Amino acid sequence: MKPWMRKSLVVLFTIMTLGLYTPPAYLTTDAQEKEETSSDTREDVAQTVVVADVDEDVAPQQDEAYFVNTLTEQAKQQTITKLGPRIINQVEDEFTDIILPKMEEAMETIFADAGEDSLPYYGITEQPAQGHGERIFNIYDFHSEQVIAKFHVRRDNRPLEGYWFNFHYHLQDDGFEKHYVIGEIYWDKNIPPKWMA
Repeated sequence: MKPWMRKSLVVLFTIMTLGLYTPPAYLTTDAQEKEETSSDTREDVAQTVVVADVDEDVAPQQDEAYFVNTLTEQAKQQTITKLGPRIINQVEDEFTDIILPKMEEAMETIFADAGEDSLPYYGITEQPAQGHGERIFNIYDFHSEQVIAKFHVRRDNRPLEGYWFNFHYHLQDDGFEKHYVIGEIYWDKNIPPKWMA
C-alpha cells in the first residue's frame, strides 16, 4: 500500500472514531518502521513505570518478599501522591488503617498468582490520573508487555450522606470489567478537591 494512502486511512480512522480506535498496525507502518516503533513504545512504557532496580542476572536469586515489599511501597507512595496533600491530611488515619492493608493484601494475591518467575518483571506505573480520573496505578508485566491489574479510586456522592472515596481494582483475567472493592473512606458533605491538589 502506498505511504500516502496509509497515512490517509490512519487520519480517516482517527477522525471517524474520535481517537478511540487505533488503526491496525499494517496501515500505519511497514515492516522496518514496525521494529522502530515497537522499540520506541517499549522505551516510553519503561519511562512511565517504576520497577525495582535489579540486574537481569541477579533477579532470579532475589527473594520474592523483596519484590513484593518494593512494589507495595511504591504503590503506597503512588496512592498518597494521587490523593494529594489536601485530601491525605484529612483521611490519612483511615487510609493507613483500612485501605492500605487491604490494598497490600490484594497486591500480594496478584503477585502470588504471578509466580516467582514472572514477579521480577512486574512494575508500578508512575502516572496517576489527575483531576477527576480514577487511576491510581497499574501493575505492568514487562515480559508479556501487558497490564495485569488496575487500581482505582472513585468519588461517590451519596444523597443525604455526602462524598465517599471508593478504592477498588480490576484484573486482566476478566477484561478489567469486575470491581474488586478494597474499601471506602468518608470525606464530607462538601465536594472534595481534585486529585493531586
